[in-house]
Amino acid sequence: MMQASTGTGLEGRVAIITGAGQGIGRVFAGAFAAAGGIPVVAEIDAAKAQQVADEIAAGGARARAVTTDVADPASVQTMADIVLRELGRIDILVNNAAIFSTIKMRPFDEIPLEEWERVLRVNVTGVFLASRAVAPAMRRAGWGRIINMSSGAVTLGRPNYLHYIASKAALIGMTRSMARELGGHGITVNAILPGATFTEIRRETVTPQQKEAIVAMQCIKRPETPQDLVGAVLFLASPASAFVTGQSITVDGGCTHP
Repeated sequence: MMQASTGTGLEGRVAIITGAGQGIGRVFAGAFAAAGGIPVVAEIDAAKAQQVADEIAAGGARARAVTTDVADPASVQTMADIVLRELGRIDILVNNAAIFSTIKMRPFDEIPLEEWERVLRVNVTGVFLASRAVAPAMRRAGWGRIINMSSGAVTLGRPNYLHYIASKAALIGMTRSMARELGGHGITVNAILPGATFTEIRRETVTPQQKEAIVAMQCIKRPETPQDLVGAVLFLASPASAFVTGQSITVDGGCTHP
């Protein structure tokens, strides 16, 4: 008789989470540590990165903070090199870093070109650079998990964030194409589409009335938190999802039905 495993399948796995110094990424780092993995906090803000790593270490788990600018190819490659040198492996990459909370809502034809290019540089090119940096190690191991954080706002067609929506829509296409390229190496690539997730990060452009309107659209009538995404990310990172790739999983309380 087959017995169920009591483990998570993530014990000892090294998981790089970009943008993990705050918000959703911070919660993910803690969740991977709690599941027995070793989170790497790849974050542009060195102080925040170290704070998250210290929080995890204080709880008795391992973590490593690496200052990383996902928009800078050299910075991303250095991060991957440090992880391999110190931890010996790269099993999981969660492409979470993105520009969003600081974006001002405005009609698309009023978005400054510099802002448009910066959002795409971080949100799209950053995913390309990070995935490119970890792929060789995953290929050598014959195992890997790449998880791209897209957004339910893509299927909602949310207005006044066109650069953000364009960047997150791009990740869905990248997920499907990368899954085709990497599947033969035992590497899965999937995307998570969160709904409007409320974290400790302030978003001055979102009013209480807008927050209420978002919750009203959901089947589950409460604000979404980062903890609501933990189950999906741990599943996609684990051996349990070995035959799931190229997929986009929406976790938004039923706000959209793609």
